[in-house]
Amino acid sequence: MEAAAPAPDQGAADAGSRGALSQLIQDANDRGLSYAKMSERAVDPDTGTKLSKPYLQRLVTNPPANSPSPKQLKALSNALSVSERRVKAAAAAQWLEYEATELAGYNDEVRIIVGHLAGMPEAELRRWRAMIEADERTRRENE
Repeated sequence: MEAAAPAPDQGAADAGSRGALSQLIQDANDRGLSYAKMSERAVDPDTGTKLSKPYLQRLVTNPPANSPSPKQLKALSNALSVSERRVKAAAAAQWLEYEATELAGYNDEVRIIVGHLAGMPEAELRRWRAMIEADERTRRENE
């Protein structure tokens, strides 16, 4: 008989396991932006939706099961002075395990390759870049 695995304790999140949106907020705080100041700035100008200091702290220390709403994400982008697109991408990564990569004007092959590379560690990315650049140099030399 198999038992279901317990859900991970999100309250115990540290920098290594913290979700992307939580980390974005923590990074702003680490750079000196207080939660109180974030809360003052966390307003969606279209709807008036505001985020409280305790809610912002909770997003970092014990994130809710569901992503903030689009209105809340817009308020958060104002609080952090980052693009709404960046905040939405971080929320998608944290709550949907989706890495948002937008490539307009490229075919499906390029999108698949970039999507695959997006999840790699920096050292792997450098290795792949070196291989691609070496291939391009060789191709130019042989033309």
